[in-house]
This record gives sequence, structure tokens and C-alpha cells, in this order.
Amino acid sequence: MSSYEETPDEPTPAPEKKARKSTGKMSDDQKSKLKKHMEKMQKGGMSASEMKSHRMKMMGRMRKGMTLQKAHNDIKKSSSK
Repeated sequence: MSSYEETPDEPTPAPEKKARKSTGKMSDDQKSKLKKHMEKMQKGGMSASEMKSHRMKMMGRMRKGMTLQKAHNDIKKSSSK
């Protein structure tokens, strides 16, 4: 026997990847709802740069499967911190 031997340790489990919802395309229904929402935001007095930022945030969340209302609430919650 050699002085160098491997000790039979327990094999380390591979890190599990979190299941992630697919970030697919938005449906026509989602697009029309988002368009209506953005028109409402524009009437509320949002500037052009705020509109673009808000729209992009909304799209990202809606592609992950959030509803329009949940996405909007999530954005409001994260911006108030």
C-alpha cells in the first residue's frame, strides 16, 4: 500500500438548479393589456423616459408569467424600498 490513499468520503451532491419559468413571448392578450396600461400611465403624467423604463420592467415580469396587476404591484413594491 502506498502512503497516499483516497479516503472514501461521501460524494458531494451536484448543486440543484432552481426551476425557472420560461421567458417566452408575450401573447396578444398580454400585449393589448400592457398597451392599455401604458396609455393609463401616460395620462397619469409619466415622462417618456419613465414610460420606457416602466414598460420594460412590466414586459420582463409578464414574460415570466406574472399577470399585469401582479407585475405592476411588484414594480411599485421594489421602487418604494
